[in-house]
Amino acid sequence: MKRIAIVEDEPLMREELTCMLQKASYEVLAIHDFSQTEEQLLAYMPDLIVLDINLPQISGFQICRDIKQKTAIPVLILTSRDQMRDEVHALDLGADEYLTKPCRKERLLARVSNVLRRYEGRSNLLEGQGFLLDRETYTLYIQNHSMVLPKNQGKLLEVFLMHRDTVVTREDLCMALWQTTEFIDENALQVNLTRLKKTMRSLSMGQKIVPVRGIGYRLEPEDTHDKT
Repeated sequence: MKRIAIVEDEPLMREELTCMLQKASYEVLAIHDFSQTEEQLLAYMPDLIVLDINLPQISGFQICRDIKQKTAIPVLILTSRDQMRDEVHALDLGADEYLTKPCRKERLLARVSNVLRRYEGRSNLLEGQGFLLDRETYTLYIQNHSMVLPKNQGKLLEVFLMHRDTVVTREDLCMALWQTTEFIDENALQVNLTRLKKTMRSLSMGQKIVPVRGIGYRLEPEDTHDKT
């Protein structure tokens, strides 16, 4: 059963959408707490997010941008804002569909079904710069080729892709590899990072892992003039 998350602050609309999608045989999570929307969505990992733009505490635009930076989950915007600039902005941020309220039930269900078909089999994929990583098998898809990464390299790359454009702490990396931050030999972490860096260089992946002094590491675009 496909899982759909609804991010809508108007109670009656949220309830109507929930009932409609459940009757169409979807499993539904309706978000009520908008203080940690992104965290809830990442924990639930739905097959589709139906997202309003006007939300308390956080903009739907920001949620769309953040989710699309970290996952391949499709996003269908459903909003009362019918200005072209809003639609263009949402699509630029990665939204897959943009519908305005009020919207006929048949149209919404058809768009939901269409988006899910387009993303069939892609819910486990994380997108990097010119490559995809299957987070279940750690299969890397790049330049029309694929390879299965060693487990630890796959875990590390997954963490970096989940923290796109932000610093990944040593604690984050240790938790990914060993599910603990206690009694971890720094050399063991460095060995695993070095192996991943070597793999990325050999595949010309277009991104590199760089240290952030005193904090951790992050992915940055590869400098074509610096191959060290």
